[in-house]
Amino acid sequence: MGFDVPPEAYGRFMGRYAEPLAKVFVTFAGVGAGDKVLDVGCGPGALTAHLLSVGAVAAGIDPSPPFVDEIRARFPDVDVRLGTAEELPYDTDSFDAAMAQLVVHFMTDPVGGIGQMTRVTRPGGVIAACVWDGPTGALAPFWDAVHAIEPGAQDEALLSGAHRGHLTELFGAAGVHDVEEAAISVDVQHPTFDEWWEPFTFGIGPAGDYVRQLDDAARTRLESVARERLGNGPFTVTATAWAARGTV
Repeated sequence: MGFDVPPEAYGRFMGRYAEPLAKVFVTFAGVGAGDKVLDVGCGPGALTAHLLSVGAVAAGIDPSPPFVDEIRARFPDVDVRLGTAEELPYDTDSFDAAMAQLVVHFMTDPVGGIGQMTRVTRPGGVIAACVWDGPTGALAPFWDAVHAIEPGAQDEALLSGAHRGHLTELFGAAGVHDVEEAAISVDVQHPTFDEWWEPFTFGIGPAGDYVRQLDDAARTRLESVARERLGNGPFTVTATAWAARGTV
């Protein structure tokens, strides 16, 4: 699955949704000024940037070297490390909160990853995660067009946390207490169809992998079907995610 990509490409693909989502997610999680927060799967820094803007003391970890380099360049004072959620290189009780934005569904072991988030967070601290809802998330318009051509194509709706209640189940299995789950959403306006479509050709994530495996004719057909459904723009995508918050 492709995430070892230039940060600017990821920004055009998912950052356009992740940046506004971070504001809603931080509010939902209830973290703020003075809190020491670990951003798990930090990517190029959408959540990290917002945590810093509200006065939190942010640290980050991500398995993609280009993303780690990007955060080090953007935020030299942030402790950002190369690694995975399942093997967090931090001492027990190191943080006031651990957050994972758009990450749980890509963890190889979601319960283990959330368990590690719990281990490195102090007693009484916050564990929070959010994942796009399968049918109404940021990538739903893309997969809707795919399914119009190939109804049986596997999308991202079956990934961990991508439906109501699954994050709550994962949190419970990982030992998180007092879990609350809710839908959060953002509205993102796309000025043109081409601005929306082009990032899907960058080979990022399951959607990018799907486009790359198509031949030229199939790719052109998918683009045409998506354009027919969305129009030439401007149009707005309302992207909904499931978010869960609990305590250690």
